[in-house]
Amino acid sequence: MVYRYILFNKPYNVLSQFTDTEAGEPKTGEETHPHSTLKDYIPIPDIYPVGRLDRDSEGLLLLTNNGRLQHRLSNPQFGHHRTYWVQVERIPDDDALQQLRKGVLIKNYRTRPAKVELLLGEPNLPPREPPIRYRKNVPTAWLEMMLTEGKNRQVRRMTAAVGFPTLRLVRFAIAHLDLTGLQPGEWRELTSTEQQMLMQLSKI
Repeated sequence: MVYRYILFNKPYNVLSQFTDTEAGEPKTGEETHPHSTLKDYIPIPDIYPVGRLDRDSEGLLLLTNNGRLQHRLSNPQFGHHRTYWVQVERIPDDDALQQLRKGVLIKNYRTRPAKVELLLGEPNLPPREPPIRYRKNVPTAWLEMMLTEGKNRQVRRMTAAVGFPTLRLVRFAIAHLDLTGLQPGEWRELTSTEQQMLMQLSKI
């Protein structure tokens, strides 16, 4: 069997799966027409994402047909760094940043310690389509957050827990792999060196 390893820059409003059925019933007033999925961008059969990004999140997604690798990287025991660029409402103070670094309580679960920095400016990203809804007289800020876990909507819940709701969320990197050179909707194969590092990371 030939294993494939794909990096994809997932755009906003695209499901991290190849079918257009989303778990749960649509919310009141939510559009019910089919969503864009991975099959609209990646013409490769029988590959699956390692982990996921929510429909309203953007950025790096790793896909493979190597089931063992997929299982290892999805297992919390093999925690690896995931780096996110997070636009939040208002400008977090030092106390909020320290809370995020130490771990916050989300639904009876305390998040692991994380690396969190306030970015001095907006990261070099293409505009989101559609753009976020700006509120007049409410400033925004960008954080770089590096986590070793990926629970459901974790980043959004973390920033909300310290009083700074997430407006835009982009996963920039998974371990040594990042978005460099990939525009939203673009994908590429991993290089042989990247594959070797991935195997070492997952202890395969």
